[in-house]
Amino acid sequence: MSTDRIVVALASPEPEVNAAILNKARRRGFRRFSSVGPRPSDVLPSESWFRSIPDGFQLVTDAGGPPVPFVRLYRVREPAELEPVTLALSRGEASAVRWGAERVIPLETLVAARKVAGTLWVVTAETSDIPSFLGALEHGADTIVVEVPTPELLDELEQQLERLAVSLTWEKVPVRSVKPAGMGDRVIVDMTSILQADEGILVGSAAAFLFHVASEAVGSRYTRPRPFRVNAGAAHLYTLLANGETRYLSELVPGDAILACTPNGSTRSVRVGRIKIERRPLLLVEGEIKARGVTVFLQEAETVRLSTDAGRVATTDLRAGVLAWGVSLTPGRHLGVAVNETIEER
Repeated sequence: MSTDRIVVALASPEPEVNAAILNKARRRGFRRFSSVGPRPSDVLPSESWFRSIPDGFQLVTDAGGPPVPFVRLYRVREPAELEPVTLALSRGEASAVRWGAERVIPLETLVAARKVAGTLWVVTAETSDIPSFLGALEHGADTIVVEVPTPELLDELEQQLERLAVSLTWEKVPVRSVKPAGMGDRVIVDMTSILQADEGILVGSAAAFLFHVASEAVGSRYTRPRPFRVNAGAAHLYTLLANGETRYLSELVPGDAILACTPNGSTRSVRVGRIKIERRPLLLVEGEIKARGVTVFLQEAETVRLSTDAGRVATTDLRAGVLAWGVSLTPGRHLGVAVNETIEER
């Protein structure tokens, strides 16, 4: 899960502690902050800063995105206090809510009332609130302000975000053909986490459909299991990150949060630990979905397994006719982010 929807509020009364929180948050990739006092003198160009005042959040510097110069703060402890927030959101006014009691159903009401993207904020000091705040009516709040009084709380915050991953709609597509595709640059993705045998990552030649390639948690007669590894395919393939964006395999770097998933099952965020790119013989696997061809280029090897209705099938044994698991996505992408546009990828 991306940190883009999180504002780290420096909430310690001690300036030295707030400085430590800020330094650690920057190292962890957070780029949106708020503070009661003035912003620091070393604000980075990529950062957005808000000043926390009694009735809301005032924009100080903005690194981009929808301009939200002021976010009014509401305290909601009973049903009558929800109505002003609902009306403000229906008018497109940016509004932040600090909850006093129930929060899930009231938040769903506000998500439904929101008319302008980016205008619904919530404020919390509890990292355990984050999954429900981000998941209400599938989208959740646009921004969560997390009050962080100690650097250690950032570890809990990151753990909550790592558990969150995009929801997927799985499909099975018939494999039309499997044929040699010559030599190519193949990418191995080694994770910092151990994967189960049925876990893997999603890859494909076009963002419209990504195939599921399983981990090497099961070895072969001549190799030991490597449960941290996915032999993912050719360098040009897309893969899906944990925040729902796509990236070329060749662009992955250590530390990237990638989506590990099980066909028709669980998803989670894992970190890339190492990338290996080597020249290897490739196979072109062609499938078909809704009368449209979809492809993936995989290494021909006993340890490279495509997830199918018949289980995990090594590319050396893969034949036309099996049904391969995969996920359809929005085809239009700009720097990995889904966009609505007319596009054809072959």
